[in-house]
Amino acid sequence: MGKGDNRAYVWDETISTRPEYPYIERWITPGARVIDLGCGNGSLLLLLREKKNIIASGIELAPSGVAVCRARGLQVTQGRIDVPLDDIPDAAFDFAVCNVTLQMVMYPEVTLREMRRIARYQIVSFPNFAFVLNRLELLLLGRMPRTMLFGYTWYNTGHIHQLSIRDFLETITELGMVVRDRVWLGKLGRVCVLAPNLLTQTAIFLLESAA
Repeated sequence: MGKGDNRAYVWDETISTRPEYPYIERWITPGARVIDLGCGNGSLLLLLREKKNIIASGIELAPSGVAVCRARGLQVTQGRIDVPLDDIPDAAFDFAVCNVTLQMVMYPEVTLREMRRIARYQIVSFPNFAFVLNRLELLLLGRMPRTMLFGYTWYNTGHIHQLSIRDFLETITELGMVVRDRVWLGKLGRVCVLAPNLLTQTAIFLLESAA
């Protein structure tokens, strides 16, 4: 869903990549059952299928994204990811992935709850709204920070629920999920570990049910 329901996806024979992909790939076990929620044009699923021989599934809101995924041989359905996924049984997957999409859904807590239900492990990444440059832009310029809006402005961005690392950690605790691993991405590199909520631009979490 996070890739936007109005975006037209361009066919590309190559497998595109994002900074989060190598870390997500590292956590996925070979042959795992993986569902990508908000899978866009399927680039992550394609990568994991090639590198880890996964059993790939996805859900995407944009019809154009679904069409590209299916043309690439991926099993992807069209729909929202922030509603109960009643057609998916409990523990149907080994991993549920939501990559830089959580901040774009209407009900992110529903997405997280469903990820916990349908998969043993959950992988979630998102832009950290508490990043220091966002704070400075709001403080000094008095406007909605644009650093994390990827070229958009406040009125046309798909980001409708900005969140920080601290917000996320509080939420997953309430939902009964625990962190098994995490990665901090940003221009400051390894320095991010000194103060993740201040210095990290994009956070990636590997989660599991606390129960």
